Amino acid sequence: MATVRKTISLTNQQDAWITAQVEAGRFTNDSELIRDLIRREQERMAEIDNIRAALIDGEQSGEPQPFDFDQFKRHKLAQHKPG
Repeated sequence: MATVRKTISLTNQQDAWITAQVEAGRFTNDSELIRDLIRREQERMAEIDNIRAALIDGEQSGEPQPFDFDQFKRHKLAQHKPG
């Protein structure tokens, strides 16, 4: 995979945190840590997009229907009754 060189600015606190993570052996260098943070954020954003899409599907699925929890429970118990 091709890489692109970037210059970023960090606060002293952020730089110290990155340095501590590398020194603790969690990452081999600053770049690896930054790439990991970006991957995690990309995954988090994909999950949020999936949730948003599911909410939109739900909103567009029509009016809510009444739900009888007791009937549902009886049905599930009957499904899983040994015998």
